[in-house]
Amino acid sequence: MEARPSADSATEAQGFTPQYRTYVLVILTMVYTVNYVDRQILSILLQPIKDELLLTDTQLGFISGIAFAIFYATLGIPIAMLADRWNRRNVITIALTLFSGFTAACAGVTSFFQLAAMRVGVAVGEAGSSPPSHSMISDMYPPEKRGAALGVFSLGVNFGILIGFLIGGWVSQWFGWRAAFLVVGIPGLLMAFLVRFTVREPIRGHSEAMVDSGNAPGVFEVFRFLWGQRSFRHIAFGSALAAFVGYGAVVWLPAFLARSFELNQGVIGTSLALIIGISGGLGTYMGGWLGDRYGKKDIRWNLWIIAIIWFSVAPFNVALYLSGDPVWALGLFIVPAFAGAAYLAPILSMTQSLVTLRMRSVASAILLFILNIIGLGLGPQTVGFLSDALHPEFGEESLRYALLITSFVGLWGALHFVLGARTLKEDIERARVYGQV
Repeated sequence: MEARPSADSATEAQGFTPQYRTYVLVILTMVYTVNYVDRQILSILLQPIKDELLLTDTQLGFISGIAFAIFYATLGIPIAMLADRWNRRNVITIALTLFSGFTAACAGVTSFFQLAAMRVGVAVGEAGSSPPSHSMISDMYPPEKRGAALGVFSLGVNFGILIGFLIGGWVSQWFGWRAAFLVVGIPGLLMAFLVRFTVREPIRGHSEAMVDSGNAPGVFEVFRFLWGQRSFRHIAFGSALAAFVGYGAVVWLPAFLARSFELNQGVIGTSLALIIGISGGLGTYMGGWLGDRYGKKDIRWNLWIIAIIWFSVAPFNVALYLSGDPVWALGLFIVPAFAGAAYLAPILSMTQSLVTLRMRSVASAILLFILNIIGLGLGPQTVGFLSDALHPEFGEESLRYALLITSFVGLWGALHFVLGARTLKEDIERARVYGQV
């Protein structure tokens, strides 16, 4: 690769003015929001689905966790390989159409196996959404602004949960859980047209004033290089363990509040929507902003900040799950909600910096594979399994103690971020040199 005179001039030359760049970021954030609405709508609907289809917590954990995660994480890698070679906007458009369509189709299921099949369809579609978006954002924003941009993009997590819980809670209460799937699934099909006809593909590498060679390495070469980056191994496992706690909580909190405090679906959906949307959204953005701010002085702050946040949140998790009052429980949840996605922007930004230009989509897919197999796959499943195992002793309160036990995994994740910071500088330099060979 050779250096270009100016990344900004390259941006302007292809029509990516600051205003249009912001527009594309907003559109990609909206896609990610729809992605998360469709992914998390099941959480607020678990209890009414359990009651109608007569399912166990282990079955619900399987549908919301491992069944989704296996297809979502595994297919993300080949789709990311396609995105590193083909038009990323088109990949996102097709993915959006698929997961929105299957979400709407969940409205017609009548059994555990039908619901599992539809959720697998959602997972297949969502596998093609995030890695191409990460790659496009990295080509539009230079490294010193990338964390904040990815922080804005990551707000899709919080916006998606907010919308999913709010709409899912009230639509389910008024019209039933089947109507909720239709209400959140259909808008994504319309969104796909907006992406296809208003978003342009950015030139690869212009944000760093680099000329793209056009040669995309195979997935095994990307994996060998990325896995050789010691800091990445800690980033991947640290974020996977954080996701284990986060996904377990987000999926099962509505059922916990319904069983332990007998709150109705509308109140639960509204409460969690506001907390995760506002406090969680602030945490998501601040994670990227703090990483950019302090990372200018020392890049390792991107990981140190995450570790500090996750070590600090542990006492609040304990108090939350031992609380006997719903108001206190929801109030205490504000802090874990802030921490829940604060790691996203820094880890995405650092992963993009740890590889070369044509490795970026696959690198994101590898990160998401590890994060989702452990976090999304095992988190909700483990909580459901523990809840069933503890039920003979604790009855309806078994879910409370299952969530309490799994919350301590976050401390293990925080340790990985501390360890990953030790070699971050050398690993980023290694990627820069490798890209010039």
